[in-house]
Order: sequence, then structure tokens, then C-alpha cells
Amino acid sequence: MNIKGLGKIVLSVLVVGLFLTSTPSAASALSADEVVEKANLAYYYGGDDGSAKVKMVITSASGKERVRELILLRKDIADGGMQKYYVYFINPPDVSGMVFLVWRKVSGDDDRWLYIPAVDLVKRIATRDKRSAFAGSHFTYEDISGRSTVADTHELIGEEELDGKAVYVIKNTPKDASSVEFSYFKVWIDKATFIPVKGEYYDKSGKLDRTIYTDEIEVIQGIPTVIKGRAVMADGSYTVVTFTDVKYDLGLTEKTFTERTLRKPPRKWLK
Repeated sequence: MNIKGLGKIVLSVLVVGLFLTSTPSAASALSADEVVEKANLAYYYGGDDGSAKVKMVITSASGKERVRELILLRKDIADGGMQKYYVYFINPPDVSGMVFLVWRKVSGDDDRWLYIPAVDLVKRIATRDKRSAFAGSHFTYEDISGRSTVADTHELIGEEELDGKAVYVIKNTPKDASSVEFSYFKVWIDKATFIPVKGEYYDKSGKLDRTIYTDEIEVIQGIPTVIKGRAVMADGSYTVVTFTDVKYDLGLTEKTFTERTLRKPPRKWLK
């Protein structure tokens, strides 16, 4: 969901592979909270701002495909702090011109707006809706703009090898269980880059419900960036997201991320 890959969307987006199980190091150099904070910075805060073209291919359990194309803009107000996201939909035609705007906060509720051009409607998105599907995909709104690191209790449960990479394995349990549809989620985080490479979400009964993979990472302007990932559901449906034309440090200003630009898009950055 980055535009450091989106999902720097979303999201959590993450490299599939086999892994060797081991026990957590008795004296790990970093605590679980420190690993999560570093991963948050690596995944969501590349550069001072960024942009990318995003393509989402959504496949149902029966094999039917739908495609969404959009442009993602991001501005960091403070490193590790508040961020602003602007998502402009291009295709299909029935959503062309739709805009999703987020002011992501470290603490407290995010501010979120959705502009629907067909009815010229600006809609505030309730906090409870951040776990709903983003654009009909298998990613959530929260995957795109990020989940607060203080919303969960973090536990280092392993240090393993995944697809040839040394990784931390973190179990994240929500502090407010009633606010989410999952009971906990696990994330595999690359020790070298702190990019999350895999994530598993477990439902209230403890069964695996959704897995997020990073399939491709590319270094862009010196920044490791997720350029392809997947969200796969237990029923076999899935969404593949790819990022192209990724750029950092464009000089975006906060004027790009206001309610005014919902109806009047910043065309300079949407070419």
C-alpha cells in the first residue's frame, strides 16, 4: 500500500519463500518495538515525498478478474510522524477521477476523505471503515496508508531465514480487539533493509485468513522499494499490485493534500 512501495499501499505488501524455523535470540540487539518502528520507517517513509503509478489486478475465487489503475502521491510531514496521501483513480472508467485523501496520524484517528465525481460528492470515511476493502481489492484502506505502530502489542517470536534473507518474525496483537476483524498478525521483516517481506493475518478463531507477500523489490534513488506484491485470501481469491514510475523527493507541498484538491486534482503530479 509503499509508495515506498503503497502501499509504500498498504499496506503491509511483502517476498514469498520457504523459511527455516529457529528460536528467538536470547539477546537480540533490537526489541520487537524497535524492529517494528524501523520497519515502519523503511516501508512508509522513503524520501520526504513520493509518487507512483499503481495497477491492481483483482481475481475472485472463481478466476474472474477486475483491474484498477491509479496514481499515488505521498508527503511526509515529519519522519515517523504525520503523513498525507493522495490517491487518484484512472481506470476503469466508472471510477476515473475518484480521489482518496488521507491525513495519517501517529496517534488518534486519521482524517480520510473520498471524492466520487459521478455524483460530485465528498465523503468523510469513518475510522471504522479503515479495515474495509480498498477499491474492491484484497487490501484494506489501512494497508494503503499504514497501521499505527502503537495500535498493537509486538512480540519477537523468531529470527529465521526466508528465501535466503535473514528476517525477524514479529507477532502483533491488537490492543483493541473489537476494532479489527483479525485476532493477530505476523510479519517477517528483512534484517538488512527492514522491509516487511511477508505478513499473515489470523481470524478470530485463529485460522489463517489473509497472506500478504512482497514479490519484487527494487532500489530506486537509493531506497529499497516494493514494486510488486500480493494479498491472498484463504478462499483462493487474491490481488496483485504493481508499482511503476516510482519517484521520490519531488518537492510536493501540503497544498497538494487538501480538500480543495479532491475536486481540483493537482494535474502537474498526475501526468
